[in-house]
Amino acid sequence: MIQIKANQFPEGFLWGSASAAYQVEGGYLDDGKGLTNWDTFVRIPGKTFKATTGDVAVDHYHRYREDIALMAEMGLKTYRFSVAWARIYPSGSGEVNEKGLAFYESLIDECLKHHIEPMVTIYHWDLPQALVDSYGGWESPRIIDDYVAYAQTLFSRFGNKVKYWITLNEQNIFTSLGWLTAQHPPGHFDDRKMFYQVNHHAFMAHAKAVLKYREMGGKGHIGASFAYTPSYALDCRPENAMAKCNYDDLKNYWWMDVYAYGRYPKAAMAYLKEQGIAPRMQPGDESVLRRAAAEITFMGVNYYQSCVCEYNPPDGVTPYGTMNTTGVKGSAQEVGIPGIYKNPANPYLMTTDWDWSIDPVGLQFCCREITSRYGLPIVISENGLGAFDKKEEDGCIHDAYRIEYLKEHLKALARAIQEGCEVLAYCTWSFTDLLSWLNGYQKRYGFIYVDREEEEGAPMTRYKKDSYAWYKEVIGSNGRSLLEG
Repeated sequence: MIQIKANQFPEGFLWGSASAAYQVEGGYLDDGKGLTNWDTFVRIPGKTFKATTGDVAVDHYHRYREDIALMAEMGLKTYRFSVAWARIYPSGSGEVNEKGLAFYESLIDECLKHHIEPMVTIYHWDLPQALVDSYGGWESPRIIDDYVAYAQTLFSRFGNKVKYWITLNEQNIFTSLGWLTAQHPPGHFDDRKMFYQVNHHAFMAHAKAVLKYREMGGKGHIGASFAYTPSYALDCRPENAMAKCNYDDLKNYWWMDVYAYGRYPKAAMAYLKEQGIAPRMQPGDESVLRRAAAEITFMGVNYYQSCVCEYNPPDGVTPYGTMNTTGVKGSAQEVGIPGIYKNPANPYLMTTDWDWSIDPVGLQFCCREITSRYGLPIVISENGLGAFDKKEEDGCIHDAYRIEYLKEHLKALARAIQEGCEVLAYCTWSFTDLLSWLNGYQKRYGFIYVDREEEEGAPMTRYKKDSYAWYKEVIGSNGRSLLEG
């Protein structure tokens, strides 16, 4: 509401930052780790920018103590990181790899030593290749039991130390890019029926893991993280308002309704049944989803941009336009579903070099929607700016554009909190620079500049960017410096 002035963040607010195992760790075969779907996918020519891989990444596997010391110096309250399934179960199931468990226990202990709350993502896209080879990975319902067994191992080993669990990261993204656009593993194109079936398997894995956590006596926070792109109708024409409604059901509520209510949106399901691509559900699935929905304690949100919705004629654009993975501004193409909606550019917003709209108000908007629709607390599990950062000769990195981006998004988040949204945490993406899945190392997100480019062999020295000192001040004042400035 316009008359509400944000002036503070809640006491105990978790100021954080986030990463993913494949994007930071490296050590891709160290200490018994098995191969993942990403270890194999990146070796397919043309799949990543300049054939970059996560074999070494930014070497967090060997430098995590150095990185966590930098987090502690900043005053970070929480560090969200993912566990590589193939470090724990090199073959996806069967015999556990004790060295993998020992690594994450040491990482967790290092966080706790510095009073940093570990926030653990159980699955952030790196699936053991052995499960893909054995039964197709997420394409088979067999993945559900294997995922739950893996999650149970983490709960058992770390449950007394970890209070925040994220079951799945951006289920909507890894399934869309894996089974619709062929940009992520397994690299399938326009396999819409399998796309929805894979998602159902993922929902069931999430739900059964949540229930297992509670059965084991887990009393912490647990939920999933969703890549939320809130939508605006292009104008007040009814066909464009309906395009927004359709977009929300198919691109947002399809996931969030299952997490929060344990059911699929009715209009979207009717459309999928008419198209012959609705997921097959087994007897008892709906009950499991509903019971798990009653046990989650937050909605995780990865927020980067909003979108515009307009009616798309039957012969209009498809979901398969070119994505900007090079940083050449203006190279992304308009996408949509023929006869349903399309997403034109928003003329009122600036964009990043990767054509992502910059919309701080969208963060406030999505928090309001979640609060109104689901009544759940919110964890902002990712928000950040990817940019071409430059290290000066004196080792300084002046990223005023990142400070401005984060500042405006945090102000919008503060307004949402003042309006009644319960927000538990805010995690930037990311703490250090890292591998951007399809964009290589040129797209930098971190407070810490890592001295490496696409080629391997760099020293990977850590340098603090200007944004590091800025975020340290924000954390130290619990946001007051941000809101009073």
